Amino acid sequence: MRRIMLKSKLHRVTVTHSEPDYEGSVAIDGRLLDVADIREYERIEVYNLTNGERFATYAIRAEEGSGIISVNGAASRKAAPGDIVIVCAYAELEEKELAAFKPRLVYVNSRNHITHTRHSIPVQVA
Repeated sequence: MRRIMLKSKLHRVTVTHSEPDYEGSVAIDGRLLDVADIREYERIEVYNLTNGERFATYAIRAEEGSGIISVNGAASRKAAPGDIVIVCAYAELEEKELAAFKPRLVYVNSRNHITHTRHSIPVQVA
């Protein structure tokens, strides 16, 4: 059996640009891509915490250290500058791969600069 697992997450990044006429879908600061292990042109899911929109697209590389999160093309109608979004990438794994699997979770400040990383999400309590 194969399972689809969360591979990478950029948690609560702030959209900096929304460019309907720019080619490409979501441009992401190259440092964030590298740390999260998201490849250029990899499929990503974007969850907009500001307006509730959810969409699938692909990542393109923006300048390293720039903090850019630019939602481009048709996706630009789903997010505006200032919106807070979560960007996720998933991987399909065999059961035998799951024991050693750890996602890359990247957390940022209000300028989209990395504050810390983790490999697990804390257990939610009542």
